[in-house]
Amino acid sequence: MESMRMLKIGRLMQKELAEYLRENGLTLAHGNIISVTVVRMTPDLGLAKVYLSIFPSAQALAVLKVLEENTKTIRFDLGKKIAKQVRIIPELRFYIDDSLDYAERIDELLKK
Repeated sequence: MESMRMLKIGRLMQKELAEYLRENGLTLAHGNIISVTVVRMTPDLGLAKVYLSIFPSAQALAVLKVLEENTKTIRFDLGKKIAKQVRIIPELRFYIDDSLDYAERIDELLKK
């Protein structure tokens, strides 16, 4: 069960990360579209699990690898933006959110 504080920090992180990826997406994603679908915080607010939807999905692993290589830089830049609102800047872990691909596949199977 997520507390209200965890949800608020998660939404703040989602908003700021989406803004960051929009501004720096060309260098990090090489022209791919990245959406931050959800951010889940641990109870101690020290870790943020960031779920990303990447289009086209064929390039998802390559983009994820680039983001993981630049995690420290992203966390530092994010820290500058949210330092007044949180005590600890959480560590970032990126995951691919493939729920849209899964839903599309189920749709295709149901049409047959």
